[in-house]
Parts: sequence; C-alpha cells; structure tokens
Amino acid sequence: MRTRLSGGRATLGVVVAWLALLGGGLVSAPVADAADAGPRFTQRATIAPGVEYREFSVDSSHGTAYGHLLSVDLRTPGLSLDLVHPGAVGARAPLSQLAGRRGAVAAVNGDFFNINESQHPGVEATGAPVGPAIAAGHRLKGAVPLGQRFGPKLPPGTGTEDVIAVGRNRTARLDRLSLRGTVRTPHGSLALRGLNQYALAENGIGAFTAAWGQTSRVRATCGTDTDRGAPCSGETYEVTVRKGRVSQVAETPGGGPVAADSVVLVGREAGAASLRGLRVGDRVSVRHALTASRPGPLAFAVGGYPIARGQQPLAGLDDATPAVRSAAGIGAGGHRVYLLSLDGRPEYRAGLTIAELAELMLALGADDAVNLDGGGSATMVTREPGTPGPAVRNNPSGGVERAIPNGIGVFTAI
Repeated sequence: MRTRLSGGRATLGVVVAWLALLGGGLVSAPVADAADAGPRFTQRATIAPGVEYREFSVDSSHGTAYGHLLSVDLRTPGLSLDLVHPGAVGARAPLSQLAGRRGAVAAVNGDFFNINESQHPGVEATGAPVGPAIAAGHRLKGAVPLGQRFGPKLPPGTGTEDVIAVGRNRTARLDRLSLRGTVRTPHGSLALRGLNQYALAENGIGAFTAAWGQTSRVRATCGTDTDRGAPCSGETYEVTVRKGRVSQVAETPGGGPVAADSVVLVGREAGAASLRGLRVGDRVSVRHALTASRPGPLAFAVGGYPIARGQQPLAGLDDATPAVRSAAGIGAGGHRVYLLSLDGRPEYRAGLTIAELAELMLALGADDAVNLDGGGSATMVTREPGTPGPAVRNNPSGGVERAIPNGIGVFTAI
C-alpha cells in the first residue's frame, strides 16, 4: 500500500488542513481528494469542540475499504480520553453501552481479549483483555505472557506490555507498562507476576482485586508461557488475604467477587508451592505498580499492537491478510489522537492488511500508531449534540455489536 499512499502524506496533509477549515456539521456531498493516493473523505461532522468525525474510502490490495475516523485535539479545554469498560476486568459489554454509561461523546473498541476457551473445555472464558490497562489514573491490570495473547503475530521488538496512553499532562504517547510487585509473608518476600490477568506466567503468583469482578480465576493457571492452548496446570493454590491477614486457602482457584478490603493470590507450579506455606491468620501484604518506560504519570492506558513509530511503519508487519480493523494514532507531538474503525458490511469487507493500516494511519497524520482488536470487535460510536446516547457509526462485521472488555472513550466537559 506504500505505492498507493506514499506521496499521499503531503497531498493528504493539504486535504486534511483544508477540511479542518470547513465549518461544523455534516457535509453530505463527497469531498474530492486531490489525488487517488490516499483516503477519499465523503462526510464530516463536529461531534464536540475538538472532536471531528469523517467517513472515508481507501484503495487496498484487496479492493476498496471503507472507514470512520475521529480526530481528537487534546489541546481543547475540557477534552480528554479515558478507558471505557464494564466496571470489571473480567467482563464485557457492547461499546455503545460502555460509552453511554460513562457519558462519552465518542469511542472506539480497545484491546484484544480472552474471547474463547475451546482449547480448555469446561474453563470459563474471562473476557479480560491482553495488555495493561489504566482508567482514570488507576491501574486495573497487567499484561499476560507473550505466548498467551490473542491477536495477530506481533512485530519484532514489541510485546504484550505495549500501550497507547495519555499522561496527566494531557499528552498522548506509546509506552510500555511493566508490572512490579511483591507479596510479603512471614517466610519472606515473593515476586508478584500478575495483576487481574486471565493468564499467569509459569511458576508465578498473581493478584486478583475487586477490579477483576466475579469471573472465575481458573483460566489464569491454564496454558504456558509459549503455548496458550497447553493444558491447565495441575499444581495450583489460592490464598485470600483480607485486611492484611490470610483468611482462606484453597487447592484450586475459585470465582465470585473479591471484597474491596481483600486480595486473592493465585499460584501455579512453584508459585503454588510458595503459597502453600501460608496459614490462616498469617500476616501478608501485597504491593504492586505498573511501571512505565517513559517518564510522567499516566491518566489512561490501553493495550495495543504497535504498527508505526516516528513516522515509519514497524518492520515485519503482515502485508498479506486483510481484515476489518480498528486503530489509534498519535500526531502533533502527542496533542492529537486519531481513532479509526473500518466498516464491516459484507460489500465493504475488503479490509486492510496490518501493513496497509500502518500506511493509512501515517497518511492521516499520525506519527505513532497501534492496531486495536478487529473483526467483529471493530466498532466506533459517537453521540451528537441533542441525542440521548451514542450511536454505532460503522457496521460491525458480525451484524451486531460484539461484547468487548474495553474501549478508548472521548470525553468533554463542555
């Protein structure tokens, strides 16, 4: 797609700048591009101050793809991004509900997630996302081991800890969030290897808090660091810590809600053996943090599959498999965010390869970008002034909205 879009970045920049000068409201007549190299915009609307919506079509290696784009100027007073989610890590709901409950003016679907457990009969699929998540400045979860992720093969040098995020300084960035944590016991300190994750590293210990929800924790002990479909571990142990003391132990992970004053520790293999040394009444403290690779605290973060950095596509992107996709990009020094979702109508389902998606995001003005979950998950919603709630802008490829674990929400205080 570089041959179609190269040269289009400069041309497209003129087109986008020209579009930005147009007044608010929907433009029903097609907007002709100056060249066929880049996207052709057909409609435009102002969703809120600093939030512009456009529809477009673009030529790909497999036909014409149709899509929906949100351009969000974070320099606009009162405008912000945050995670929309069902209120629990191990839960799902349609994006229109997630956005509507939070009062978002727009949203796009987020991270890949634990969508099924066909390889582990009888084990509940948690619906939990792959990567780290931060909502309203609060850490929700860590990243699963690389071999346990769902989604396309990652480019070299990337992993499940990669996120797209916005700092408390209102500047967006790509980052990497690593879990750092300890479990302090009467017998010494143990390393914490997971936080509200559907999969734990082999021999590891994971913590589940009230943020996890009531979904079963069994899945956390299934698979291995290199094989998501490997059998569930036969060596497990669970410890409930309430108000700093062990209140309950069990040989296998359980389910049900975790109390606000409690944390549940789940161990597998060597981690399980370490937890077996604890007794009811023992003092235990659990500490954890998500450490960013770049300076500055984060207000929001969601896992993403990196596809472009520094105005260049990453090496090793798939250039053969088209699909309906969603993406998020960053431009203007971190002050502008682009949210994109392709249309999944059968007649529009040409889709884009990941390599083509990277080129498209660069042509639209992004310097850095991530691929989000796609296929039946690809969804964009917006709420226009005077309407009661968000409406789905694209046509999900499954015919209806898929229940998903999280999304990127756009909020305005105006």
